[in-house]
Amino acid sequence: MVEKPSQPHRNPATPVAEKATLRRELLAARRSLSPEARRAAALALSRTALELPELADAQTVAAYVSVGGEPGTRELLDALRAAGKRVLLPLLLPDNDLDWAVYEGPDSLAEAAHPGKIRLLEPAGPPLGPDAVTGADAVLLPGLAVDRRGMRLGRGGGSYDRVLERLERAGARPALVVLLHDEEVVARVPEEPHDHPVQAVATPSGVIRFRAVPPTASA
Repeated sequence: MVEKPSQPHRNPATPVAEKATLRRELLAARRSLSPEARRAAALALSRTALELPELADAQTVAAYVSVGGEPGTRELLDALRAAGKRVLLPLLLPDNDLDWAVYEGPDSLAEAAHPGKIRLLEPAGPPLGPDAVTGADAVLLPGLAVDRRGMRLGRGGGSYDRVLERLERAGARPALVVLLHDEEVVARVPEEPHDHPVQAVATPSGVIRFRAVPPTASA
């Protein structure tokens, strides 16, 4: 009897590979949005986010300037500043970590070129140091998706993983809120042991809150 060759063993996709696939899909969807759709989403997102009590009660908010197909944050930044909030914005460091500076209005932003990376708008004020984020009452996080457990999928650069680790080391407990398009709230995102759940996601259509749960040990 001739034995049939054994079938190659197929390992299930790792969280890293699953994340890469999902990122490609989500980024393609963002690129397909028209300028009009992006503008409408940004205005609606600003209204939604401002209704969050975590932002209403905050004195200091760590935020970011949106780029590319990210849900627009410029209106929200100005609204937070107009409400008397101290708004911190990131400065990308050569090792992908983040420093922070105070947002002083649209004219205080300058285009920063980082070799091999997308051009960013960054605050022109004096850097406060990476630990400045630990004094924030709320941190607005960029992302590509959040699932129904509150697990966030970032772009993969690791900058905000470092921010979250820094907050944890310092014992800081700011509200963590991700800003997304409506369709980027998904059933599940792949997770790894270093991933952190968030408390809420704000989209143009509203806010979804989560109960914080630790990532699974097997992820």
